[in-house]
Amino acid sequence: MSRVTDAFANGKAFIPFITCGDPDLETTKKLVKAMEEAGADLIELGIPFSDPTAEGPVIQEANLRALSGGVTTDKILDMVQELRQSVTIPLVFMTYANVVYSYGNNTKTSIEGGTEKFLKRAAEVGINGLILPDIPYEEKMDFLPACRKYGIDFISLIAPTSHDRIRMIAGEAEGFVYCVSSLGVTGVRSKITTDIGAMVELVRESTDIPAAIGFGISTPEQAREMSAKADGVIVGSAIVKIIAAHGADSVPYVAEYVKNMKDAIR
Repeated sequence: MSRVTDAFANGKAFIPFITCGDPDLETTKKLVKAMEEAGADLIELGIPFSDPTAEGPVIQEANLRALSGGVTTDKILDMVQELRQSVTIPLVFMTYANVVYSYGNNTKTSIEGGTEKFLKRAAEVGINGLILPDIPYEEKMDFLPACRKYGIDFISLIAPTSHDRIRMIAGEAEGFVYCVSSLGVTGVRSKITTDIGAMVELVRESTDIPAAIGFGISTPEQAREMSAKADGVIVGSAIVKIIAAHGADSVPYVAEYVKNMKDAIR
């Protein structure tokens, strides 16, 4: 079983997302450790990118803060290596294709150079999975062979508009299936109207791999409701908002939030 799938072994999984380097990498390290202690089962680490097309304003602003502070992919990889001295839960990178392609200032025009280098290093530091929201199912072969070579799960996203493609995507999924709850970009939503139950049913007809729901979940009530339909919930914008409000002092606030969300889905 993959390390990513292991995150779902003890009941419903709570998966927080944070942007690395927001407000700085020292705080990111503290946040990861605090979230693990508070009950997170897997953590998504965002590598900031200048044009994060799947993100709403909250995470876009976090990307800008991190990049303005001088965060680089290499600094994030070094940070993960350090974290792995004590953090044992699965860690997954969420970023954009260009960050991976262009890793190491690869001068060759081939995709392989940057992608190979990135995944090799990511595996060395202890990353277990990769999510690239700007890569559709049809283009995943640009990344999948290198992910498999280095033992990193390439995690697929399924949107409410995937319809006939849901079974196809789920049938080849690795780690977990990321079910996108709402159309549009990431962000807190007061109400989630998509028929998540039907989407998860289609996934379950095609694979035994767990399904987690993300985009728009922010309250313990929403988390409880969504976890009843799936194997886990993913929360990003609500956590990034807490970090935006408290900066380097955000660690206890985020830890309390994660604990409350985990308690809600137990």
